[in-house]
Amino acid sequence: MSIRILIADDQAMVRAGFRMILEMQDDMEVVGEAADGAETVSAVKKHKPDIVLMDIQMPGMDGLEATRRIVEMHDEVQTRVLILTTFERDDYIFEALRTGACGFLLKNATPEDLVASIRVVAEGNALLAPSVTRRVIEKFANKPKPQDFTDDINRLTSREIDILKSVARGKTNAEIAEEFFIGEATVRTHVSNLLSKLNLRDRVQIAAFAYESGLVQPGND
Repeated sequence: MSIRILIADDQAMVRAGFRMILEMQDDMEVVGEAADGAETVSAVKKHKPDIVLMDIQMPGMDGLEATRRIVEMHDEVQTRVLILTTFERDDYIFEALRTGACGFLLKNATPEDLVASIRVVAEGNALLAPSVTRRVIEKFANKPKPQDFTDDINRLTSREIDILKSVARGKTNAEIAEEFFIGEATVRTHVSNLLSKLNLRDRVQIAAFAYESGLVQPGND
């Protein structure tokens, strides 16, 4: 079945460029476009796409608020949000990831990267592997941390904390299994436990929690 995609960007030429690239793929279908956050939310309700390519900076309701509202609609739609960013300008991208975006892509990415990223997210995975994702999380995890994460951290076992740190550093299940001399099935169980105990959505939110709580410090391996 085709991956159903909604393109949200306030620039018509950008939308047209993305549409042209995506409609060349046999497994992708562009079901709609939107020029601002409010239009995006309405279009998601109407078309129920698998993926939204979401620009952050749009007039009126921005992409951050639109992402939040789409995530809150999870009982109605199973749409996943892939953020489009210029990196340097979007100083709230970390909040977008924490809100529920499944990853992000730089606007100057190659067509091949765009297509590959959509497939990764459509398969239910978080787009965490590219090194640029880690750079963005690290850059914006230095914001003040008004929330106390002590209770959340205390619910975790020492091994779960180890796994959380590895996920935050962008390691795959196979790499984590090798690091701790355990099976990949065990890693998946630990990741599932982390999502449940911390009430998180996916690996991107695990990484955001790790940096936001201070369990992982930017720049440290």
